[in-house]
Amino acid sequence: MPDVTNKPFALEARGLTKRFPGVLANDAVDLQIRHGEILGLLGENGAGKSTLVKMLFGVYDPDEGEIYMEGERVDIRDPGDAIDRGMGMVHQHFQLVGPLTVAENIVLGAEPRSGLFMNTKGAEKEVGELSARFGLEVDPTAVVEDLPVGIQQRVEILKALYRGAEILILDEPTAVLTPQETDELLQVMRDLAASGVGIIFITHKLREVLAVTDRVAVMRDGKMVGAADTEGATQQSLAEMMVGREVVLQIDKGETTPGDEILVIDGLTVRDDRGQTAVDGLELSVRANEIVGVAGVEGNGQRELVEAITGIRHPDGGRISILGTDTTTASPRHIATMGVAHVPEDREKDGLVGTYSIADNLVLNRYFEPAFATGGRRQFGAINANAEDLVQRYDVATPSIETPAKSLSGGNKQKVIVARELSTDNQLVVASQPTRGVDVGSIEFIHQQLVAERDRGAAVLLVSAELDEIFSLADRIAVIYEGEIVANIPTDQATREQVGLLMAGAGD
Repeated sequence: MPDVTNKPFALEARGLTKRFPGVLANDAVDLQIRHGEILGLLGENGAGKSTLVKMLFGVYDPDEGEIYMEGERVDIRDPGDAIDRGMGMVHQHFQLVGPLTVAENIVLGAEPRSGLFMNTKGAEKEVGELSARFGLEVDPTAVVEDLPVGIQQRVEILKALYRGAEILILDEPTAVLTPQETDELLQVMRDLAASGVGIIFITHKLREVLAVTDRVAVMRDGKMVGAADTEGATQQSLAEMMVGREVVLQIDKGETTPGDEILVIDGLTVRDDRGQTAVDGLELSVRANEIVGVAGVEGNGQRELVEAITGIRHPDGGRISILGTDTTTASPRHIATMGVAHVPEDREKDGLVGTYSIADNLVLNRYFEPAFATGGRRQFGAINANAEDLVQRYDVATPSIETPAKSLSGGNKQKVIVARELSTDNQLVVASQPTRGVDVGSIEFIHQQLVAERDRGAAVLLVSAELDEIFSLADRIAVIYEGEIVANIPTDQATREQVGLLMAGAGD
């Protein structure tokens, strides 16, 4: 990073405070970043990171505090004002128009014109020159919806640079990238910083923080609790700063001897919501006392596979067998009563009923059992006793078991689902993206529960886009690409590079 220590900060927050009803989201937060610097912004879910950058980018107005750019106090009224002042933000969920070309997306709202019409050739030339200048290779004429996710992200970054961004906020930018795409993005970040762009990098992935940042700033409970140079930091030290206690990052799961086949999938074909084939002749099995990790870039049939196994989506062909019984067309309730737990990838849509209490959510899969319903009447004493027990055992932070599930943090919502699904005698656990959007402390807890299920004798199918999670937990890795399992490798014989290439369809 160039020596800019005597120059004013490119962007500085002083005492930023933001209140929402019943919540102090940011409490007198200070933050500084210089040109040419990559700053990692870390914190658990609910720590206040998103609120802070939304104030910097003009989405929220601070209740207290001031923002400075180049040493001068500024009022940033809205995102348009932030963009005009040289800020850009790349959101985790891309803000692109799929049917338009790369050039059309990048210049949208600031198009070069010939009379009343957009100068398409001029836009393509400008975008080509911009991508060459920053080393972000893209085809200006390509249609965005046809591009890989990693290239779409380059388009988002170029869109910000086209508008003159000198400060770039990247919100969880590697969440949907392959390892190779992630490495390419980290190099892009280094190159941008070398050209003088300051980058605020929000992520949960500590390995990436250590690989690319110059400094880190850590938030907890709405406050800035620490800042440090990255040099000399470790994943362990950063995790402990984020959580405020010692954290186990690598689960000690010990050896296992797989038992009988619990789940057997033979020639499975499943269509997606658009009627397109998402799972194509897939073969897979999972044994007792085994965690099989399904590794793949999102959108390669994982969601449809999980929904077929759990009875939510009926296959077009092939066979699914659980405990030797054909469950290909069985209902979700029937499959659940066989001892199958399901941790869904979308906790808001498929895992919880947000307006229901925590107590009610904890019996969603068992409310009809005699323990909780007798003669059509709900047994509230039993339901509440179950909730009190599980909230304590699974460390769910909540004021009351009567609290609506929607009011919980992301990590605690996930703990409610894990508590409900893993508190019974399961034969098969299907866990899809079980730690997505979950902080370091909750990840540690959820990983421990999945390993405990394996050690108790259950078969565990772990579907995750996080290679660190797959390598940490899985005994065997099944790589999925375009709806097929293209490799089945014992974890101790696999490498990140090998699995990453297979995920991208480039492996042998």
